[in-house]
Amino acid sequence: MNISDELLCLFSAEVRENDDRYVIEVPRREIETGSVAAGDVYRVALISQRADADAGDAGSSGGAKATGSGDGPQPPVEPGEIRYVEIEDLGKQGDGIARVERGYVIIVPGAEVGERVKIEVTEVKSNFAVGEVIEG
Repeated sequence: MNISDELLCLFSAEVRENDDRYVIEVPRREIETGSVAAGDVYRVALISQRADADAGDAGSSGGAKATGSGDGPQPPVEPGEIRYVEIEDLGKQGDGIARVERGYVIIVPGAEVGERVKIEVTEVKSNFAVGEVIEG
């Protein structure tokens, strides 16, 4: 299955009947992470559960971690998440830069290029996150 680079988010939802309409609810996290905004209009593509199962577990968890958008990738991390990352570069202000799934950037203040550190994600934006070193 080909998935467009313009895909903003991916989640599982039930289609429900509501009077003369059918409704699919967008999870709150998609609004909070900036993937979509209430009141905006979007094109919607529906994928059967069978296609979901055939593709393994991708997208079937209800999370939106396997896609990107024109504004940047959907965040593959969440606040409070613990990860091991390798610092690949330094940012303009000297902060360590790590890249995870699909090149998503995590800024790690105080880390140096080449270090592999254990971090806690403290802030998540649509195109980058900030992590705090908890173990060097």
